[in-house]
Amino acid sequence: MKRSVDPAANYRESMAAVGYVSRAETTANTYAELGFRCGLEIHQQLKTAKKLFCRCPAGLYQKNGEHDAEVVRHMRPTLSEMGEYDGTALMERKTRKNIFYHIKNETACTYDVDDTPPFPLNREALEIALEVALLLKTSIVSELHITRKQYLDGSIPTGFQRTGIVGIEGEIPLARKKVRIIQLSVEEDACREVSDIGHNRVYTTDRLGMPLIETVTYPDMLTPDEAAEAGHYLRFLARSTGKVRTGIGAAREDVNVSISGSVRVEIKGISRIARIPLLTHNEAFRHKALLLIRDRLKKSVADQNNWAIASRDVDYEFLHSDYAPLAEARRNDWRVTAVNLPGYAGILSHFTQPGQTFADELEGRVKVIACLERPNLIPSEQLEPVLADKEWLRIRSLLQAGDNDAQVIIWGPSRDVDTALETIEERCQLAFQGVPNETRKGLPNGQTIFERVLPGPDRMYPDTDSAPIRIAEDLIEKVRLNLPVPVSERLRQLRDWQVPDDTYHYLLRNNVTGIIEKAAAELHQDAKFVGTLLGHTLKHIEGKYPTSAGFTYNRVYELLRFLAEKELEPELAKEMLPVVYRHPNMDLESVLTTIGYKTNSLEQVLELIPVLKEKFRQINRSRNPHAYLSWVMGNLRDHAIGNIPLRDLKERVERAVHRG
Repeated sequence: MKRSVDPAANYRESMAAVGYVSRAETTANTYAELGFRCGLEIHQQLKTAKKLFCRCPAGLYQKNGEHDAEVVRHMRPTLSEMGEYDGTALMERKTRKNIFYHIKNETACTYDVDDTPPFPLNREALEIALEVALLLKTSIVSELHITRKQYLDGSIPTGFQRTGIVGIEGEIPLARKKVRIIQLSVEEDACREVSDIGHNRVYTTDRLGMPLIETVTYPDMLTPDEAAEAGHYLRFLARSTGKVRTGIGAAREDVNVSISGSVRVEIKGISRIARIPLLTHNEAFRHKALLLIRDRLKKSVADQNNWAIASRDVDYEFLHSDYAPLAEARRNDWRVTAVNLPGYAGILSHFTQPGQTFADELEGRVKVIACLERPNLIPSEQLEPVLADKEWLRIRSLLQAGDNDAQVIIWGPSRDVDTALETIEERCQLAFQGVPNETRKGLPNGQTIFERVLPGPDRMYPDTDSAPIRIAEDLIEKVRLNLPVPVSERLRQLRDWQVPDDTYHYLLRNNVTGIIEKAAAELHQDAKFVGTLLGHTLKHIEGKYPTSAGFTYNRVYELLRFLAEKELEPELAKEMLPVVYRHPNMDLESVLTTIGYKTNSLEQVLELIPVLKEKFRQINRSRNPHAYLSWVMGNLRDHAIGNIPLRDLKERVERAVHRG
């Protein structure tokens, strides 16, 4: 059978029609032509001793598999006060998931399953949230009202999250624009997912209830780079307080993306801001591809309102294939079903994002909703052929397919196949509308995959267990008086100090610019030197050696103060810092001994020049006129470091060279 569509050629042609270009090939007009819009929702854990609405300790994490008890729950949709079901709830019902919560006694209590009313809001968390809200220049609410936000994916055992808006309508400055802030809220964190395989999803509850702040921006970012810049600024701003948690999972970014003619799609739980540009870039072009697919379907399908799939179960003997997933299905005695998609010729192999086609849109939804692990279907338009053409000919004949149709084969337990058929039909019907509202997950390679449908807009309602909290003016002023230096001011300081700009990210991420300021003001150290010591030397040391549990950044200030008190040159800090980092409790006198430091006067160092000059004449093979100076400085460095400013030594050596 000759295929009506060449999948590989169709993929390339549709990719060209979408106008996809790599991130490296984008120009200033690329995103303007797409109508790219992006907003952020930044979730940041707060460094408090207790959780938000109970008195369990915050920040204690259990190892995977380690638990004292287990709670099992199943999601069931209920009618809202408006007499409607939430779309996410309906989707979760189809999955028939078993939700397992692994509980450790030290970090959980009956509040977590709504058997105990909430304690009063953690005041420590509220004050940290107020601090960040003021740094964002938001208007602080006079009364904080706790609401319940529905969480329908099982990540919170109660099915809702308690949250309260602290500040509204703020802004942050980027390099070329200001980004508006919609609101900042304080809320409790959800569970930590351990695994999600088939119909079983496992969470730990150690993170559940930990205080978070959520910062929500307007969709003011018009390029992926602006989105990343805003993400970094918000992260640096939160870290400038010194009161937020760091490390994997402590901060997570949700990114909302749309283009002209599409709807908002949320990329959920991005753990690294550096991934935002590629993810949003690819997602924007995915929207463009889905809009082109919509237009193409409108031409090929006359009666879109009555469009439906047709399916037939097939016997294993019908397919003469040694494809491993089908062989496994046969061993499990699973059901195999062939599905006809009327008018879908050329759609299954249509480009959606690099390395993915519309067939992946189907496969992703089937994985999540029908709980059939990938690979779970075979499209008739295969980029990598699995079934032979003659097998597809039999399938098309069985389904009485037309020339303009496409087919897929799915397999799995019978009940899951029923869900998969419903899911495939629903996703294909959504293709007639363009881009569906949904939440997606970002992968490290820049692709996004389906996670769930977006929850309805009416997912928040008042929490009758929590009284309103008045935020008094004197509390606001107390917090305002102790605000850290704004990130924008820190950036200005770094530029004024002439600190290399490739250190800015490290310095702001680790909130160590205050050390530079303190060393310059109190120790009269050169700010550029201190910034470079932290942003280049220390960063290199951290990358070279294992993490040092006892090391704190303030140890660098103590090292510089020690050198100042001993009247030693600050360059010696570069030699001592690797030892200080690996052995943070070692006294600094012992560190000097460890590195073999010896006191030498300028005269003692300069006395070595004639000897070195003679030795260089004996060994020199270089025609480089600067080779002598570099060689002599290299040999004098160990004698001079800590005793003489290397810049001064270089000038003395240069004069000695010129004198012959």
